[in-house]
Amino acid sequence: MKKNQFSPIANGIIQGLTEAIQDANNENVAGMKKSTVYRIEPKKIREQLNMSQSKFSSTFGIPLSTLQGWEQGNRKMDMTAISYFRTIMKFPNEVQKALAE
Repeated sequence: MKKNQFSPIANGIIQGLTEAIQDANNENVAGMKKSTVYRIEPKKIREQLNMSQSKFSSTFGIPLSTLQGWEQGNRKMDMTAISYFRTIMKFPNEVQKALAE
């Protein structure tokens, strides 16, 4: 192996690190796929709707202990719960109306 030449694996790692640095610097990286992670804060959403935990729980059909666990960080939300909260956040009146029917 010549000096300054690396194995294909090492070259791949170096390329990946270079791309990570470019991405961190907000540079365009060809072929990079990005995922958006939504951070849901149940307490903040509930408070924006001016609801107590009990009212929010009964209005949206979420067990009170589950809601409390999410708000306190003792319980992790799954993707279904995150999607439901995103829907409540964007369309609170429509969700309430749909659940009341």
